[in-house]
Amino acid sequence: MAQTDVGLDPHQKEIAKLIRLNAQRHRLHRVFADFCEMAAISLSNAVDRLQRDRREARYLQIVAQYSNEEVHRFPAMLVHLVESLQAGFHDALGALFMSFEFGDQWKGQFFTPYPVASLMARLTLGDLKADVERDGFVTVGEPACGAGAMVIAVAEAALDCGVNFQEAMHVTAQDIDATAVHMTYVQLALLYVPAIVVHGNTLTLKEWDHWVTPAHVLGRWDVKLQRARRAADQPAKGAEAAAPTPAASSAGAGMAELRAVVVEQRIEKADQLTLF
Repeated sequence: MAQTDVGLDPHQKEIAKLIRLNAQRHRLHRVFADFCEMAAISLSNAVDRLQRDRREARYLQIVAQYSNEEVHRFPAMLVHLVESLQAGFHDALGALFMSFEFGDQWKGQFFTPYPVASLMARLTLGDLKADVERDGFVTVGEPACGAGAMVIAVAEAALDCGVNFQEAMHVTAQDIDATAVHMTYVQLALLYVPAIVVHGNTLTLKEWDHWVTPAHVLGRWDVKLQRARRAADQPAKGAEAAAPTPAASSAGAGMAELRAVVVEQRIEKADQLTLF
């Protein structure tokens, strides 16, 4: 399979090199997918005790397919990814995916170039700072997240307009492809974006799995989001509930409902764990 390193930074090129080395005995796309999933599990298991056991079992299942030498390359890939993202906002994994030319063979997926995502984010954000000053934080929904380029671009744009996205922005992202979910999760986790990343179908509202970033867990966003949801459901005293607007049935409303369902599930499971 052809590959072009044009546009990749030195750390992305090192990741590509390590992936190719591990692909001598395995399919290239499988090594890439396994790296993304193992990185996601490693980051998730550091903070999310609700899903730790089954994810640890999955991690061991993946590792068993590789030799010791191959296994040791995966942490090195993650180190280079951290350093790539530290150099500035960009879609490091999405660019790698496209450099391997997986798009034609991997379910026809093509990821939006980061400069385009950045422009779109800045054109659509509105007065984010005013929203934060009014409500305390803002929520962002991305129903087809790919590798997370749009969310990363929104985080960068938020920071540029004076909003600390690590404290005042929460993201719910979703994709039907598991590897896309893992890519988005890893990048948002490393950028310390509070987020729930859902493996599910936006059209059918089916959820198969979800991943919460370290910023989500450590920032107690389950509780924050639950309180905000309940407050929004309480009409002002003496006021009638507002009729649903067309926007309420849009994809944004669907993402809000998905976020609420996941949060309620997590709080219920956490309460059950404290009983034992």
